[in-house]
Amino acid sequence: MTKEITRQYPSGYAMLGILLVLQIVSIAAVVLMPPVIKVVAALVAIVVFICWFGFFLINPNEGKVLQLFGDYVGTCRDPGLRWANPFYSKHTVSLRVRNFESSKLKVNDSHGNPIEIAAVVVWRVVDTAEAMFQVDDYENFVSIQSEAAVRNLATTYPYDQHEDGETALRSHAVQIADEMRKEIQDRLETAGVEVIEARISHLAYAPEIASAMLRRQQATAVIAARTKVVEGAVTMVQMALEQLRKQGVVDLDEERRAAMVSNLLVVLCSEHNTQPVVNTGTLYS
Repeated sequence: MTKEITRQYPSGYAMLGILLVLQIVSIAAVVLMPPVIKVVAALVAIVVFICWFGFFLINPNEGKVLQLFGDYVGTCRDPGLRWANPFYSKHTVSLRVRNFESSKLKVNDSHGNPIEIAAVVVWRVVDTAEAMFQVDDYENFVSIQSEAAVRNLATTYPYDQHEDGETALRSHAVQIADEMRKEIQDRLETAGVEVIEARISHLAYAPEIASAMLRRQQATAVIAARTKVVEGAVTMVQMALEQLRKQGVVDLDEERRAAMVSNLLVVLCSEHNTQPVVNTGTLYS
């Protein structure tokens, strides 16, 4: 595996002055000096001319990967005008932070329900040598592997939480995003890429089951609300009976206690306003 080797190269401005002086002197020697010296001066002039091709420019947050006849020499990250061996081939690799947004992927969640999911991945190159030589096209590699990780994650968890304590794509966004980042990072490690952040940008049931799942979500919400109402009503009935017993307001037998519980539950759990009925007779009529 090829790892990045960071190298320092001389400033291009200093080399610009040196080469300019050498070029002028060598040309003047070719014109003014004796024939023997002219040959040497001509060779020097040719060498200096070749050296002019050693200049290269590095922008901030960029790296230049240098090769000599196919061999990796090193990477220069120092911004500005630089000079190196003119026979080096130079490849630019951006070190800036970049975004990748996957397309909407249609997959089945862990319960087999078809869903649509998309994700945004924030990434950058941290090892220019691995990005250049370990994969064919690191940008394409990032997009394909990110979508593969999103697909795998979507099939691991359900879309919605159906049981208490169950991890779901919709209800555990932070946990899912962290696991997604780790999985994508594992896949992109060989390409010298660091995944800074990954999160779901689109999540929905597939159109063919969206209406059915909406009714299911509504039914689940209604059941949960009813459960809370019943729990509260039972608690209030218990409190009422306990207070009546402690304060000795009335002594009810089992039949009348059951009737009172039934009436209180109807009043507390009903969706509509109750209509009072005044009993003008005795307690048992």
